[in-house]
Amino acid sequence: MTAHADDAFRNAVDQDVLFDHYGAAARGANIFGLTATPEEAKILLLPVPWEATVSYGGGAAEGPAAILRASTQVDLYDRELGLFYKAGICLLPESRDVRQWNDEARRNAVKVLAKGGVDASNRKYCDRVNALGEKLNDYVYAETKNILRQGKIPGLVGGDHSTPLGAIRACAEAEKGIGVLHIDAHLDMRKSFEDFPWSHASIMRNVAEGVPGVEKIVSVGIRDFCREEKEFVEGQSGKIDVFFDEDMAGDMFSGKTWHDVCTAIADKLPRNVYISFDIDGLDPSLCPHTGTPVPGGITFNQAQFLIKTLVKSGHRIVGFDMVEVAPGRDTEWDANVGASLLFVLCGWSLRSQEEK
Repeated sequence: MTAHADDAFRNAVDQDVLFDHYGAAARGANIFGLTATPEEAKILLLPVPWEATVSYGGGAAEGPAAILRASTQVDLYDRELGLFYKAGICLLPESRDVRQWNDEARRNAVKVLAKGGVDASNRKYCDRVNALGEKLNDYVYAETKNILRQGKIPGLVGGDHSTPLGAIRACAEAEKGIGVLHIDAHLDMRKSFEDFPWSHASIMRNVAEGVPGVEKIVSVGIRDFCREEKEFVEGQSGKIDVFFDEDMAGDMFSGKTWHDVCTAIADKLPRNVYISFDIDGLDPSLCPHTGTPVPGGITFNQAQFLIKTLVKSGHRIVGFDMVEVAPGRDTEWDANVGASLLFVLCGWSLRSQEEK
């Protein structure tokens, strides 16, 4: 382990007498029922309750709170990674400012969406949404930089998929030439969507064009995109590789294994990788209430194996996000899946940063 991780581990071990690793989570406990403070934790999770520009189903702004609730049902032992959580994982408090910005931006966005786009009568509402989107980007960037400055691993919990732009920017400044592993049903490479340039449908276009420290984007599970996005990818001279869901399934129908597919994905990425995980990259039976579900997708086990393969092939995870989790009114299923995936991301991120 690095020296910092080792110190955090010792601090956590010292607290063992105060924490029941096998019992139910204490009321008011942090993520996964853990007790590490922000100072003790090696991973700091930033909740971003934002869904200003969602274009179909809503609810992603409630994702962080729902994942927190569901996370206390995740058992803490991992067969391969053991007691990795002892290095410390802590979910930071939600920002009241972000919640207020989201509510204001959503009220304004609805006035644009109701008319199917911008005209003279609603331009001011569109401008306000975009200004608040820039404000959010700056906030996420500053918070992520602060996490990195402390020598910790940043993880963002969304919110819609527009939220991690500032986090990716901060990670790309800290580690030049990073790759982004983008797991999603959608390419998210529109110039703008419904006149909102900071849309969830534009996040990877914004990364490709606005974050020079990103050397490579590898998109996985893609099965919904427009011609503009396809042409943009084709014009990027190899900076973006796409593993279409249909092609991955075809490879396996033809005799390749999921290990073969995951190895091919990992081989496209530089050593330092940021993982952007939109939960709709999964089969929609695992995330039925996400904003824009699409038939197809990968299973939970396939997602877990992909992340494991990435780390075992020598890659280092410098940051990650888990976005577009939208809890259903009558079920916590989406949040249960999101919490379990978040646990996987935390565990393999810690493993990836151990000294080799």
